[in-house]
Amino acid sequence: METVEEFLAYAMNLEREAAERFGQLADAMESSGNRDVGKLFRQLSEYSEMHYAEAKARSGFRDIPDLKPGDFIWPELESPETAAIWAADPMIGRDAALDIALDAETAGFEFYKSVLDTTKDPEIKALAKEFVEEERGHVTELKRWIAAHKAGKPLPVDIVLTAP
Repeated sequence: METVEEFLAYAMNLEREAAERFGQLADAMESSGNRDVGKLFRQLSEYSEMHYAEAKARSGFRDIPDLKPGDFIWPELESPETAAIWAADPMIGRDAALDIALDAETAGFEFYKSVLDTTKDPEIKALAKEFVEEERGHVTELKRWIAAHKAGKPLPVDIVLTAP
């Protein structure tokens, strides 16, 4: 990342795409009767929407570059926090759905951590640090859900993730 504007363009795109995909996954889980995981995906979608709004608000007076989807350079084909589309399969099990959510949140965390670790710009560093901490909270909560599921315990009805 060379500029704060570029960082914010990437963050807005990453969070917007994550919100859309988690929303699709929530719809699939809810329609198949897997309401607990649907609720998790819905909450992750809502948090990604809040992260998007936060990045957009921070852009305020800045001239954010109008990057097209093909202009972004991501570690993989899609932005890091975009959960695997095949998770929208209504027949997917809870184990796989939780693993996919963890993979997406971990990839988002690693993306922001990479920016934090490599930038020399103090303003980008401060922004990236905030996003790293938010994503770390999501990763921690998903690991807690996975551990509860593997132990045969019910998943929490009300999900408490680290709010942005």
